[in-house]
Amino acid sequence: MTSRPRHARRKESRRAQAVLRVGLTVTAAGAALAGAGGLAHAAEPSTVETPVGELDTSVVHEPQETLQYALEHSAGGALRPVADLPINPMAGTGSDPLDNGIGTQVADFKPIGTETVTGPLADGASLDELPVVQALGGMLRD
Repeated sequence: MTSRPRHARRKESRRAQAVLRVGLTVTAAGAALAGAGGLAHAAEPSTVETPVGELDTSVVHEPQETLQYALEHSAGGALRPVADLPINPMAGTGSDPLDNGIGTQVADFKPIGTETVTGPLADGASLDELPVVQALGGMLRD
């Protein structure tokens, strides 16, 4: 039997290793499900009676209203902290790329430039201080 140094041995391919890992994972999951199935089969049926007349069934009969209520009350709480974060972390520094602007005027029309859009970001505004969000009526604050 010839002995080879470790670096000269033939290595398993990555595909073979991946197939082995997937096979072991599937086997472990199958064993877990088979064990849980046996336990579920051995359980006795529940004898607790549920008073159906006392349950709130409006969620089942009016799902659209329930979903709208949940979204209105959860979105505000989730988005309020995000609204206070500054959008541009480089605002107020010497290397802020948004602190530039270019404008133009055609004939007698009002001049237009990019500072209208980039100005609030260059000043370090947070999300709720942006003109677009303010135009939405403060949905993040309600």
